[in-house]
Amino acid sequence: MKITALVENTLPEGASPALGKEHGLSLYIEALGRRILFDMGQTELFARNAAALGLDLAAVDLAVLSHGHYDHGGGLSRFLQLNGTAPVYLSAHAFEPHYHGAPPAARYIGLDTALAASPRLRFVGEEAAIAPGLTLYACNGRPRPHDPGPFGLTVREGAAFLPEDFRHEHYLLIEEAGRRVLISGCSHKGVVDIADWFCPDVLVGGFHFNSLPLDETLAARARQLAAMPTQFYTCHCTGRSQYQFMARYMPRLRYLATGQTVEL
Repeated sequence: MKITALVENTLPEGASPALGKEHGLSLYIEALGRRILFDMGQTELFARNAAALGLDLAAVDLAVLSHGHYDHGGGLSRFLQLNGTAPVYLSAHAFEPHYHGAPPAARYIGLDTALAASPRLRFVGEEAAIAPGLTLYACNGRPRPHDPGPFGLTVREGAAFLPEDFRHEHYLLIEEAGRRVLISGCSHKGVVDIADWFCPDVLVGGFHFNSLPLDETLAARARQLAAMPTQFYTCHCTGRSQYQFMARYMPRLRYLATGQTVEL
């Protein structure tokens, strides 16, 4: 299995000048004989980076959108243009109106609703087997003892702006050669609980810790993750400072920057 970060928030030292970075996430995954696109970043940059890395998005077999935020689905339109056949799997709640904050300062952070009618989209519920060895799980309703809260994110229901419950977020479990690899976009429901639910051999994704101070609370989360037998590759919304802080407690934590590839 190979996982390449087409785009995330950082570029590694010595990266090709042909690559760019942005606040967003897009992963290109080769597993089980399939080519999978997981998220599409904020803009078309994921596609330009893919071309610079020699990866053909027109040959992708299927795509997954982890949740309905712009920094993961902003490139959806571009992917649909580049690839004329691959289905895109996303939550039935993905196109709900997602915001940062509430009026009068609410900022829309959802998807382009004009794309909701695309026949290429495959809306799924709590659990969906999308191919042999590939399953999506929403985990809504599961206990969340380490729930980090909504971080000021909201969803509009009528005229009301309610704290996000992230019901639109789901996770891709890849089971190959006896190993369980979990791919998470932002882990909004709490990475400690997500890792506990699945007990994967490997977890790849953002931890949504980038607004947390480097204090005992973050250290406690790191120790909880370190106690699990999982290898972690993090990126995007974890935050570089938070990653470096957590790495002191987590010997099995690595960072996956734009253009880098992990072979499992």
